[in-house]
Amino acid sequence: MTAPAFEEVDPASDCGCPGCARHRVSPRPPGRFGRHPAARGVVVVAAASAALGAAPAAAAVTAPHAQPRPGAPAADGGPATPQGPRAPLYGRAGKPAEPPLVPTPATTRTKIINRARTWVDAEVPYSMNDYWSDGYRQDCSGFVSMAWGLGSNEWTGSLDQFGVKITKEELQPGDMLLFHNPDNPERGSHVVLFGGWTDHTHANYLVYEQTPPHARSQPTPYPYWTHADKYVPYRYKGVTAGTAGVQQAADSKKPAPFPGAGFFGDGAHNKYVTQFGRLLVSRGAGSFYTEGPGPAWGEADRRATRAFQLAQGWTGEDADGLPGPRTWKLLVTGQGKNIASAAAGSARPASHGVPGYPGRNLFRPGAENEYVTQLGQQLVKKGFGSFYADGPGPSWGEADRRAVEAFQRSQGWRGGAADGYPGPETWRRLFA
Repeated sequence: MTAPAFEEVDPASDCGCPGCARHRVSPRPPGRFGRHPAARGVVVVAAASAALGAAPAAAAVTAPHAQPRPGAPAADGGPATPQGPRAPLYGRAGKPAEPPLVPTPATTRTKIINRARTWVDAEVPYSMNDYWSDGYRQDCSGFVSMAWGLGSNEWTGSLDQFGVKITKEELQPGDMLLFHNPDNPERGSHVVLFGGWTDHTHANYLVYEQTPPHARSQPTPYPYWTHADKYVPYRYKGVTAGTAGVQQAADSKKPAPFPGAGFFGDGAHNKYVTQFGRLLVSRGAGSFYTEGPGPAWGEADRRATRAFQLAQGWTGEDADGLPGPRTWKLLVTGQGKNIASAAAGSARPASHGVPGYPGRNLFRPGAENEYVTQLGQQLVKKGFGSFYADGPGPSWGEADRRAVEAFQRSQGWRGGAADGYPGPETWRRLFA
């Protein structure tokens, strides 16, 4: 069979969408056609379909012409925008959906978090121009629009209209942290979803966000890695009562049933361990996790479970650190008592009389533990994050040592006092 022939198509010179503007200013061979880039997609898809046979519709679709987003030039250079414009929802056929009858449809925190997880689990690729199969644009503002269930694709300059400002202390899973730079929207504007605190000091939280290369969830310093003084917390106006946790059956209002004791404990590795850990984090157990809950059952899960059980006043075998039907039910229904900050931090070490400092031996080459992560996150918060290429982690490395050394020098220390290895005084000043 003869392979299909593909031809380059120049964008229409009078098109003002960001995609056309970008192609127009890029060096290109002399064009042979004047059709819109969407036509090129049709040519490629049609040719590929003829060559390969019919195939299911792709998950992502490219919508027809999007108008330039507010505050961005339309056709005078095509700036590299971090997000797309306000737009309607798009279906698989690329047709705009009807405007919503209710601008802020009601939803629960559980639904917000579960919707966010669908993109994280699918690793939806980041794009300012493409729309996922659910009709939402694949950038940061489209991600929040999707999680909140809005009837349109918003951008960082309009999402605040769908929420109310709250304080850091009021944050709950499903709320958003928004930074919109009105003077230059292309510089730094970003929006993320709050998934719950990951430590008892409320210095770090579980983030849900759409960012290159794809949607992700990970522990993040509050309020974000950069522009720490610019992010504002908001609560969606349409949120109703509901616990962010395990998704309930669509045809029932009853909580998800307990999967069984066999899904938890040593050697367990499954989705229920992840779901259970996330529930525990939302109830105050974040300090027990160094990198957020995962599918492999570990000591962090056991300690977090026991802390929740102790918070209910249980003792003995009732507080063994293993989930049972009663523990599960309290978590998925949002009932029972949360883990108090004091209880969550009671297991933290104190060396040389400095609370939280675990000792020098945990910060040496080859060390891998939760305190390395905690130290790195605090260094980022204090403004020494430039030494990290991928963000702090549990393995001690040269980036950690250089960041510590820079902090020590900022205190006026020199010589052996600024060796890049945290002692009790370094720790005390970092976390003071």
